[in-house]
Amino acid sequence: MQKEGKVVPLAAAIDRGARTPLPCFPVLLLQVRDKAALQLRQGLQALFDNADDTLFEMADRAVDRFDQNLYFEAMRDLRLKRKSIERGFLDIFYDTFARIGQFDPLGQLGEKNKAQMERTVAVDGMVARVLSRDGVALEQLGKRLQCLLPRSFDEQHNPFGPAALCTYFLDAGRNLGVGLRVKLILLKLFERYVLRDIDVLYAEANQLLAAAGVMPELQPAPRRRAEDRRLGSRRVSANLEPDARAADSAGHAFMRSLEGLLVPCRGRVAPRVQAAASAQPISTADLLRLLSHLQHYVPATIDDDDFDLGQQLEQLLLRVSVRSGTRRRIACADEDMIYLVGLLFAYIAADDNLPLSLRALVVRLHIPLLKVALLDKSLFSRASHPARRLLNEIAAAAIGWETGSEGLRDSLHLRVERIVQRLLNDFTEDAGLFAELLEDFLAFSQDERRRNELLEQRTRDAEEGRARALQARQQVQQALNQRLRGHTLPQVVVHMLVQAWSQVLLLAWLKHGEGSQAWQQALATMDTLLASIAPHQSPQALLQQVPGLLKALRDGLASVALDSAATREFFQQLEQLHLRACEGAARPVGSDELAEILVAEDIVLAIADESACAPLHQLDEQAAELRLVQRLRIGSWVEMLDDDEPLRCKLVARIDSSDRLVFANRTGMKVREWNTVSLAQALRRGAVRLLDDGLLFERALESVLQGLRQQQVL
Repeated sequence: MQKEGKVVPLAAAIDRGARTPLPCFPVLLLQVRDKAALQLRQGLQALFDNADDTLFEMADRAVDRFDQNLYFEAMRDLRLKRKSIERGFLDIFYDTFARIGQFDPLGQLGEKNKAQMERTVAVDGMVARVLSRDGVALEQLGKRLQCLLPRSFDEQHNPFGPAALCTYFLDAGRNLGVGLRVKLILLKLFERYVLRDIDVLYAEANQLLAAAGVMPELQPAPRRRAEDRRLGSRRVSANLEPDARAADSAGHAFMRSLEGLLVPCRGRVAPRVQAAASAQPISTADLLRLLSHLQHYVPATIDDDDFDLGQQLEQLLLRVSVRSGTRRRIACADEDMIYLVGLLFAYIAADDNLPLSLRALVVRLHIPLLKVALLDKSLFSRASHPARRLLNEIAAAAIGWETGSEGLRDSLHLRVERIVQRLLNDFTEDAGLFAELLEDFLAFSQDERRRNELLEQRTRDAEEGRARALQARQQVQQALNQRLRGHTLPQVVVHMLVQAWSQVLLLAWLKHGEGSQAWQQALATMDTLLASIAPHQSPQALLQQVPGLLKALRDGLASVALDSAATREFFQQLEQLHLRACEGAARPVGSDELAEILVAEDIVLAIADESACAPLHQLDEQAAELRLVQRLRIGSWVEMLDDDEPLRCKLVARIDSSDRLVFANRTGMKVREWNTVSLAQALRRGAVRLLDDGLLFERALESVLQGLRQQQVL
């Protein structure tokens, strides 16, 4: 018998706050879903890594400025929005899976305007190609899913089908703001990087279900070889993906476009040798040998001012000039590259979005990255370049790092330290070393990310449970105060209602909800109890009520495991109160235990401090900060500066019902919470600052280019 599990999409839940409750599915189905989601995420990452290259190449080939600007704007939009598209795609995938059998993945492709029709034609062609290759495996997967579902299911509603996957992608990028031609290009990229290997997804899902005993008699569909997938990929992108020469050509075009900005800066690198008009330029190969020599002497700390790359090169060139008898300098193109890469690393050295210790490690990669740039100009035109990706991946993993009890012996710090040292020791001119280190670091960071996501999910679940418990307490307090405040009542009854029956009410609200019969019955029992202890004109009517009342009270108190001795004592005192009510007595007779008290103040149940749940008060002078906080997305990083040591944490949950923003550290453990106003106030007074978690290389390059343009204007 299959175990039941709650459908809680981990990857999507990281990027969103509250979500609607999802149905229960067999754990086996959840395993299929999560394994598929991992492959789909990897495919999307490959898509966006290569989209930059494709659009840059198309911009380079564009015949008019309008098209060129279109492609460059699309590149910029994709860089800024790739995370939101990836998250949106997975969110839609998870939500569709939760409604499996009830959702028509083609339903949103039926609009009849020209753009929609052209996209539909493109999607139809993609779907037809997938079905012709992998239709058998998809059909088998559909049959196996049907065995595990409690309702009817057909291929049209399969969340793994190619039409559904295309719909997720189109919906996730609906607000991208690019033209139809760019969208069609992105669809082709989606086919190449996501749908190309969809047979692997189908095969692994079928294998997992068959191994668990779901229709094992079905013969596995023939698997396509990797070579077949590569051939298919080339057919899809024959006129789309630039080869290595084209990518390098785009890099050269990029550097040529910067010449006008870099010419005024010439002479700043090694000025004594560059100023000599008679000096002969050294070759790029000789420059690389000088840099390989220098990279073994890169200092270990960012604060070492003795190592200036320009000065070091100048000293080496002076020695070379003395030995050869010929004055030597750096070629203009190579000098431009040295200056440009120097500006990039100056930005990185000053970028306080990265922790200082890890920033110092990244800055030590200055010479290896410069050598890569001299060897391969596509570093600037290809987002998927291994060296560029390695830098970005290290920065992304490092943003939440902080010095813990282990100091610098943290696993991430040690891993980055090993990567830096390996490059300084071993990198000469083979960029394959960057690809090898990138693959190793991705495996490390993905394992760590999975562990952290699990802890984040637990934190989120705990906070949502806490918010629900608070809401329940507030409802119970309101119900008690409506009935007790301002009334003079027997102390024993007030004590029982506040201490014990409040727990019965809490349990009914939490388990069944405010509109449930259990909640209404618990309230009705409390009302009946209060009515029964008032002086009665008709003792007979009271005697008819008492048996049902006592049973309801016993059942309720038993459900919250009230101590049996306390329960017995209460019922003995309640019997005395009922006798007094039958006699019409207005005050207790001969027993201090039945003394009455005036409930003069609001009843407040004993709960933990909920100061973060204070109501929101709009303050005009904080409007900008409030808007900033309200736009804060799940996964955003902040740094707290009001403690002894700065603490970095990211937003993992928004609890709208109680206006709480919950933040966790890099490992997923909760470290802080604010409401909207308190976080806005903290931002305003500088106690908290937002961190920029955008791609480091892209941020640095954009900042450098902006600075060069401003210098030209001045």
